[in-house]
Amino acid sequence: MIEFKKISEFPKGTLYQQLVDAYSFNDHCKKAWDDLWKEYDEFFYMNLDITEKYSFITVLDGVPIGHISWDPRNRPDYVEMGHYCILTQYKGNGYGKLQLQEAIRRIKEYNGLKKIIVTTNEMTLPAQKSYESVGFKKVRERVNHETPFSGHYIDYEMILKNE
Repeated sequence: MIEFKKISEFPKGTLYQQLVDAYSFNDHCKKAWDDLWKEYDEFFYMNLDITEKYSFITVLDGVPIGHISWDPRNRPDYVEMGHYCILTQYKGNGYGKLQLQEAIRRIKEYNGLKKIIVTTNEMTLPAQKSYESVGFKKVRERVNHETPFSGHYIDYEMILKNE
């Protein structure tokens, strides 16, 4: 059974370890992003008031298998999706899409929000497919000077209708 739980229910380092595992298909990722992943984990565990509102861990039968986060600071113009990962052994089973749908459901609760944005890159084809499958539209590709091994950046948007 899939559940979405608070990050505070898991030990510090969980987010970092999930990112390391999720990107283990490319050795360059850990070399390039290791410090950023550690900072991200540290920030979320030191700021649980923020963490509990803007992220969650996806749990399958009691096992934490991924997580997702988002940045609401640019509301009402947009919310930006942050890290979105599923552990390697659980990829390809639709859990990432369920996780993404739950995050979108929560984000849509913000009154007057105009859109959700996300940036990924060429090497993360499963993420691209997940974003597109839930309604994100590709708006542009940009040159990636920071980590060229991962290909161009790809920007997506989901325009929200105010109801």
